[in-house]
Amino acid sequence: MIQVEHLTRRYGAFTAVNDVSFQIGRGEVVGLLGHNGAGKSTIMKMLTGFLEPTAGNIYIDKLQVGKDTRAIQARIGYLPENCPVWPDMTVIDYLEYQASLHGVEPVLITRRVAEVIRRCALKQKAVASIQTLSRGYRQRVGVAQALLHHPDIIILDEPTNGLDPTQILQMRQLIKELAKTATVIVSTHILQEVQAVCERVLIMRNGHLVIDSRIEELQTAHGLQLAVNQDASQTIRAIEGVSAITPQAANDGLWHCHIDAAPTLAPMIASAVCNAGLQLYALEIQKRDLESVFADVNREVIHG
Repeated sequence: MIQVEHLTRRYGAFTAVNDVSFQIGRGEVVGLLGHNGAGKSTIMKMLTGFLEPTAGNIYIDKLQVGKDTRAIQARIGYLPENCPVWPDMTVIDYLEYQASLHGVEPVLITRRVAEVIRRCALKQKAVASIQTLSRGYRQRVGVAQALLHHPDIIILDEPTNGLDPTQILQMRQLIKELAKTATVIVSTHILQEVQAVCERVLIMRNGHLVIDSRIEELQTAHGLQLAVNQDASQTIRAIEGVSAITPQAANDGLWHCHIDAAPTLAPMIASAVCNAGLQLYALEIQKRDLESVFADVNREVIHG
């Protein structure tokens, strides 16, 4: 549905997005993850036609951003990172105005506004002036305006920014509901939000796309963790299938290491350690999660 080819955006000598390519299928929920300044918001702005790429192409089905920007924008609901709202308007007035800008038929505006107020839990603030709302409620108003025209692509830039824990849970549930009828892209620097609602993650670093993977694939087994009473490297290396052993520092008097090997070798490793007369304190499968992957990516920035 969404195809991005060699996307680049420069500001003078600074390259904010550098040769990024990816595809997103219909109905996917994708997290665009990265530290502040990694290029996430710049990509969002180019996807929505708000910002023109320096190089590269963006296609939505058979439409191309640039040639068919207006038609593409009619299919997109967009929450910018700092959602622009008119502080002097009430929530209802603002949403009715936005519905007209989105091209909602006049006879449907009242129904659509009532629908998004319900979905975004804004009923108690419906007639309140936007300038009196907390940051969290303003964020929900921003999400509501993105849903008015029933878009089939929804792009949310930092959707939980400023929300309290209860509101964050409500926003996660809303994103899951939206995913039943639309393709959803969530841009954030918060790992927990991607882990909670996304099926797939794109990780940006310094303008480059460094990881494009499904969450479940990132959480596969990643070797074994061993703790024994003394150095067991010679014993473990003798086992067929062990690729590498990485000793790890600890202050508990034990010898710790990471073993690069399939989880199925765990029983063989345990037997070999015990047969060598060593005392086995721990042997567990080590799995990567989004947090460890993100840490590895940014460790490369520091040491690379």
